[in-house]
Amino acid sequence: MDRKEKKYLGVDWGEKRIGLAFGDGEIKLAIPYKTVSGIDEIIKIVKEEKVDMVVIGKPLKMSDIKYQVSDKFLDFLDLLEKKLDIPVETVDERLSSKAADSLLGNKKTKAGRDAVAAMLILQSYLDRHNANTANINHANNLYS
Repeated sequence: MDRKEKKYLGVDWGEKRIGLAFGDGEIKLAIPYKTVSGIDEIIKIVKEEKVDMVVIGKPLKMSDIKYQVSDKFLDFLDLLEKKLDIPVETVDERLSSKAADSLLGNKKTKAGRDAVAAMLILQSYLDRHNANTANINHANNLYS
């Protein structure tokens, strides 16, 4: 499969709500999708929407030098990886909810905030991946 055709699902995990966003490898743009309450809904969406990769925000604590992650998140991640037969990538999601709040402006519902946070998580992954691809292509052109 050509990398440009990949469909991504961004995930902002929370104990009460899970924000979701979609993105694709061609336009490199993430958009908020919706908020769900459990892993079964994610599995269903991945299958229905033919998602190629899941990008989930890893909730690292700001004050912890060792960057510990909660056991509940690790259990969720482990179960998600076992139930899916596609790659699951994690990215640092510190401050994604705060950034989502600033994008939403006035006080919106938490559900909207979680989907926007998922969009920000996925967009950071797509941006970083796009920059790495551009650097590789530039280097290949230099030495061709």
